[in-house]
Amino acid sequence: MRVRTPWVEALKKRREQESNPTKPSSAPATAPNRDLSPKKMSDSFHRVVIPLAQDPWLLDNYLNANGHIRLGTIFMDLDALSGVIAYKHTGESVTTVTAAVDRITINHPLKELCDLELSGQVTYATGRSSMEISLQVAKAPEEGAQVKKDDVLMTCAFTMVSLDPSTKKPIAICPIKLETEEEKRLFALGQKNSTEKKALAKKNLRKAAPNDEESKLIHAMWLKQLEYHGKFYHHHPNISTRKPENVIYMDKTRQQSSQIMQPQYRNRHNFMIFGGFLLKQTFELAFCCAAAYSHSRPTFVSLDPSTFENPVPVGSVLYLTATVAYTDPPLVTTSSADDGVEDVAEGHGEKYTRVQIRIDSKVRNIEHGRGETKPTGQFNYTFMVEKNIRVMPSTYSEFMIWVDAKRRAEIVRASIEGVEVGKDRKLKDDGRSERVTE
Repeated sequence: MRVRTPWVEALKKRREQESNPTKPSSAPATAPNRDLSPKKMSDSFHRVVIPLAQDPWLLDNYLNANGHIRLGTIFMDLDALSGVIAYKHTGESVTTVTAAVDRITINHPLKELCDLELSGQVTYATGRSSMEISLQVAKAPEEGAQVKKDDVLMTCAFTMVSLDPSTKKPIAICPIKLETEEEKRLFALGQKNSTEKKALAKKNLRKAAPNDEESKLIHAMWLKQLEYHGKFYHHHPNISTRKPENVIYMDKTRQQSSQIMQPQYRNRHNFMIFGGFLLKQTFELAFCCAAAYSHSRPTFVSLDPSTFENPVPVGSVLYLTATVAYTDPPLVTTSSADDGVEDVAEGHGEKYTRVQIRIDSKVRNIEHGRGETKPTGQFNYTFMVEKNIRVMPSTYSEFMIWVDAKRRAEIVRASIEGVEVGKDRKLKDDGRSERVTE
């Protein structure tokens, strides 16, 4: 359902109409008297089995050089599936787009190549324009059997928004009708996710300055910088501090890419790139950034809630910048004993490090005209690496990136490990290094 019209026909039609796909169009408006009666969750349920174990040529499209599953390709499939589910709920009279990826999390290791089942349904819709679609990727069960909990590889949620095809403005959709206790639980979880996203938005550094603890950590790292540059002890030339080899400056971790957006990755509305392609590109650049920084093979842990800010037109140029924003355990941490600051650069024997990669994306038209650059979203990926490494910010802008990533890391840790935000803990060897995935 992602592509419905051959590109040559869509292009010919647009040239005849001389239309701009980002502005109101001549398409018929959605009927104001359409039926908006509540719908069951099960009405939108959809499942697809990808027969990777049965079709080696299909498998060829999903493997990397080491024979592992390319998660970026799975992300593309999940976005396409969320579109199918959304239209089963809304019908064909509206235009539905991906607004956000609320979270992608690895649940269990995939240790063998097998058929994969992708499934999901609308789990949260209140009658406004947006809906949350919960999805999972699992080892495909035998015919007639249910998916086992331990066979679930990945869970995620997408937020989709429905628009009037004529005005391109948000339009109301059917709410969800709850019938079972499980459906009530899923709906409550969607409500909780919505509340958390609003709370996270309030913690944005554009709205909330660093608190006392964060300011103390920033100051401690700044003092460390002076030591590493030999400026802290300029009155005592015989005293110096050498930067540990496992500490790397943030500006040395950046990776960039640029590419023209080709029509093969357009959405069903023909002139915009579909969100799954952007997820694939950002994930693979984040993976490269984590690998180059750690000199090891990263293991994907999760993708933080990420919003698609502006559409990416076919034919535009997409620019991506990846930065190691935060490492957990961090370079310095507050000491609960005396409310001071502890230097943990040496890691105290830590074997694993969680590395958070921030991807900033923007798009420009091919002519690179002035004022045409638009942000398309910020994506925050977390990986586990079998190395004791730390990232150190240097500028005020980098310190803000670090603080923002620290806040995200605390939420991720609370979500994945079930611990209270702000509590210190030690990373453990949890077997993630054995996953047969990128």
